[in-house]
Amino acid sequence: MANRLFQEAREFVENVLQSERHESHENAVDVAKNALSSAFANSTEAEKEQLRELQQRLEDHLK
Repeated sequence: MANRLFQEAREFVENVLQSERHESHENAVDVAKNALSSAFANSTEAEKEQLRELQQRLEDHLK
């Protein structure tokens, strides 16, 4: 069975990366960060590495 939290985190981050900045963007960023945190606690080492990469992409996007 696939890790649902991992999949959701990936989807939320991708949504932020593809969206333009507007009022709900900040909320989407918060949701993505929370999803990453939740997924990290319940992931394999390989998933954790991918989550770190997603987190870095998100941080780079916000600069």
